[in-house]
Amino acid sequence: MFRLRKVSTRGLLAGTAALSLVAVCGPASLASASSRGAIADSLSVTWMPSYAAPDTPARYDKVGVLKVGPSAAKNVLVLEPGTSAGSAYFVPLAKWIVSKTPGWQVWSVERRENLLEDQSELNLFKAGKATATQLFDYYLGYLKDPTITHHFQTIPNTTVAFAKNWGMNVAVQDLHTVIGAAKKLGGKVVLGGHSLGGSVVTAYATWDFNGRPGADQLSGLVYIDGASSPTPQPLSSGAAPAGLTAARATQELQALDAPSVSPWLSFGGITAPFAGLFEATGSSAALVDPNAPSLGQASGLLPADIVPAVRVSNIGQYGYALNVATSPPELEAAQAHLGEGLSSNGPIHGWNGATALTPIKRFAAMFSGLGVDNADGTEWYFPQRLTDDTAVVADGNVNPAQSVLDVQSTMGHDLPHSLLIYAFAAHLGGPGVLTATKILAQQSGIPMGHLTLVDEHNTYAHNDPAGAYPDNAFFRHLVPFLKKVDG
Repeated sequence: MFRLRKVSTRGLLAGTAALSLVAVCGPASLASASSRGAIADSLSVTWMPSYAAPDTPARYDKVGVLKVGPSAAKNVLVLEPGTSAGSAYFVPLAKWIVSKTPGWQVWSVERRENLLEDQSELNLFKAGKATATQLFDYYLGYLKDPTITHHFQTIPNTTVAFAKNWGMNVAVQDLHTVIGAAKKLGGKVVLGGHSLGGSVVTAYATWDFNGRPGADQLSGLVYIDGASSPTPQPLSSGAAPAGLTAARATQELQALDAPSVSPWLSFGGITAPFAGLFEATGSSAALVDPNAPSLGQASGLLPADIVPAVRVSNIGQYGYALNVATSPPELEAAQAHLGEGLSSNGPIHGWNGATALTPIKRFAAMFSGLGVDNADGTEWYFPQRLTDDTAVVADGNVNPAQSVLDVQSTMGHDLPHSLLIYAFAAHLGGPGVLTATKILAQQSGIPMGHLTLVDEHNTYAHNDPAGAYPDNAFFRHLVPFLKKVDG
């Protein structure tokens, strides 16, 4: 999330919800092994002991990374996902990066909240041991059909009240664990983030680690359509138009601490974990069973403005809901340029991907986590506190609300002059991403020659930088940037 530009939080959340429902399941046939990949050959998350967060059970004091690339490579690009995104979101991009940058690995962060996810049926589905219908029934079908007795169990909010402490301090401390592990390889470390992940990048770079900024550990920063505003911003719940004050931050903490309030971000009225469950099952079905008639279209669960007038397949419904040309404005956070639109052939209309920036199957792979064991591209439980805390990062400029929220990103004028920075603006963050990056550099005396600034906000949707292929403006500038870092 980028705070310089006014973006509706409801729009961001509804985007994920719509992703979730567009292709809920196909017929009961198992997909071929070749379409899924053998689970034995899958990537998997490496979990590391991490920061002991207040009141948190020790089993959740961990942070994960999904490592892509040769283990002998000493340089590491660490990528922080955005709001409600998981580590698998970056996998297609990461594989492409390491194929073109010898000596580099990519580590995609899997935040601690994902330890709460029940990935069991998704793992079976990815291995070809469960059908699309079984996948849907386990996670969602039981909500309508009481005869389904083998199903997912929700986690009562009262048992995870400790997650109300999982704000920016926890995210940064966990990231510190990841950066420390990457530094031990002996090469260069670059930290990048997409959307809200860009705010986490700035928070980490400007964090006060015993008098030294986090950027001292880094050789470069990468902002992917997300950054921190140079000044404190209003919280998503409204008010404080002139910026977030200490008093307002205190009120927000008190409101979140109320026993009846969930620790998790609610997606347009859809409570956790259901937006993530819809997303994981929907993208998986669109990828693995693309040509089956969309049960989502006929379910009555979808908003009318994303339901085509003609009968469509899983992949047709998925594309119609998320393609820039047909997706409604409030879903801009979920969109990509996926092609021409619905195919003209019926009676079940598929998807015409001609002219796509982001191939639709690549897009679905980012969210389904196909080829990844025990993780997907979504985050079923996203801490409300982390969203709130991004408002006070403020490009590392000291402000009163930081002490209230325990956000120690106060060294925005102390970044090393040698730091290289790459910022890419797409539709959601807009040119403000580049403005914030220049201000961050200027206030620390970083030469403008160390910055790579690319503005594609008129041509790239929010998810195109990670998804576009084979012509990708973000990637085209990233490869030489990493080579420059390696020097």
